[in-house]
Amino acid sequence: MISITTSENKKVYFASDQHFGAPTPEASFPREKKFVAWLDEVKKDAEAIFLLGDLFDFWFEYKTVVPKGFVRVLGKLAEIRDSGIPIYFFIGNHDLWMNDYFEKELNIPVYHEPQEFIINNKKFLIGHGDGLGPGDHGYKRMKKVFTFPLFKWMFRWLHPDIGVSLGHYMSVKNKLISGDDDAKYLGDENEWLVLYCKEKLTKQHYDYFVFGHRHLPLEIKLKENSTYINLGDWIQYFTYGEFKDSFKLLQDK
Repeated sequence: MISITTSENKKVYFASDQHFGAPTPEASFPREKKFVAWLDEVKKDAEAIFLLGDLFDFWFEYKTVVPKGFVRVLGKLAEIRDSGIPIYFFIGNHDLWMNDYFEKELNIPVYHEPQEFIINNKKFLIGHGDGLGPGDHGYKRMKKVFTFPLFKWMFRWLHPDIGVSLGHYMSVKNKLISGDDDAKYLGDENEWLVLYCKEKLTKQHYDYFVFGHRHLPLEIKLKENSTYINLGDWIQYFTYGEFKDSFKLLQDK
């Protein structure tokens, strides 16, 4: 378990679900510039930065090829990491085919499952959030197929021009990206991540659960000293998390 203690005037930042490349590279370019400007701002006082998945709307790593584009974001992440600020990346359901590119090229660790962190003596469980809790059985079956080694091996044999185009086409069919307003609060009893967090609390204590995936900025008290945070997205809300002594869910202006 990684422990982080912020220095004086330093903070820990969290962001998720940028989906760069959707619905088209041209349409997402202003959002990419906005996010890079945000990274430029938070690097001034960041102790660490957590990116909780779906940074790209589609990502697949061939052995010698990665998808074209996103150079401003990748360059800014490299600059921040080279300055000594730790960055932690959690894969999402749109970039679940990420392997070691971030680790080798950017020195950014990549996590495929939720992880525990201690930040200023508070216990966090952090992840993207897809496939957790009850329900969502269709996606859980799909994820098993997409992450099956044979399927990935077969997809890798597609020429990158075909594979990336196909992957991008399938990815933008996601209703959250295509514009259908499915990201609505369903009530605690129907929020799978809330149920997942409550189940976790029956086994051990966490001060904060921090996830993305839902595309809704949410802050829900689970117990007096335990809170579930959903970071929202950088498509509609442009929200992010900030932590020093307490967690703040903020909106980039």
